[in-house]
Amino acid sequence: MDIDLARTFLEIADSGSFVAAAGRLHLTQTAISARVRTLEQQLGRPLFVRNKAGARLTPAGERFVRHAASLVQGWERARQHVALPPGREQVISVGGEPSIWHPLLADWLVWMHHVCPEVALRADVDVPARLLDRVEDGSLDMAVLYSPPQRPRLVCELLLEEKLVMVTSSADGRLDPARYIHVDWGPGFAASHRAAFPDLPHAPVTISLGPLALTYLLTVGGAGYFRSGTVAPFIASGQLFAVHHAPQFSHSVCAVYAAEHDEEALSRARQGLRMIARQEMQEPPGPIPPITARPATVPSRSAMPAQN
Repeated sequence: MDIDLARTFLEIADSGSFVAAAGRLHLTQTAISARVRTLEQQLGRPLFVRNKAGARLTPAGERFVRHAASLVQGWERARQHVALPPGREQVISVGGEPSIWHPLLADWLVWMHHVCPEVALRADVDVPARLLDRVEDGSLDMAVLYSPPQRPRLVCELLLEEKLVMVTSSADGRLDPARYIHVDWGPGFAASHRAAFPDLPHAPVTISLGPLALTYLLTVGGAGYFRSGTVAPFIASGQLFAVHHAPQFSHSVCAVYAAEHDEEALSRARQGLRMIARQEMQEPPGPIPPITARPATVPSRSAMPAQN
């Protein structure tokens, strides 16, 4: 079967609309409809019922979802492994949302360079929903995300759990709404933040990357929520102060992967992530230093697992 037919079917099933699927795949609606007709002819069953609200799966379509996902996953993994560069035995593709890359995943890339030189790496930055979709369809081996939602057939492994705390550059520890910096820590944080501060006006500055927001705060002043381990040294040095009576929010980082594709190389990669996560908890970073300034994240020979 043409793999594009399965991919098109999954896009329609996910979006609930032929029009939305056409936009995602950069095709015309006519081309999408033609692919569905071809697929339905091959399977001998109708897969969608179309109505004004969009498209919903028939019972046959619901049964085909798992098989279509397996077909796309198998194809993506085969394509990646066939295209290995010279001198590499395996490939691992990992994605993370933007604020996770510094320092956790950046340090993990260095760890992989030293410990797993035989593994080719693909590293992507994207929004959580698309990263989860790509783990499901097999185009990513693993995604590292903040508090990801549970999805069937995907394993969610906790790497580190920390608190988000509000800090300010004002020594009196008071929150000035006019100087508040809203840091986007994901939908879970956003919901908790709205519940805790229903009367807080819209922040004059919103930044989606935590390290960038911290650099901005330390430069121009203000207040905002940050990882407790990250701001601890700045509180200790008197550069920042905890905001009085501000609630703290739980903040977890998880590795998400498909259990059926948990191969040895991916298992070793997760081992490295766990080790780097423990180091980050013990040695909180400052705002956006260069990687060469963090030699402690490169494991010593005694810390490296035996190589095959």
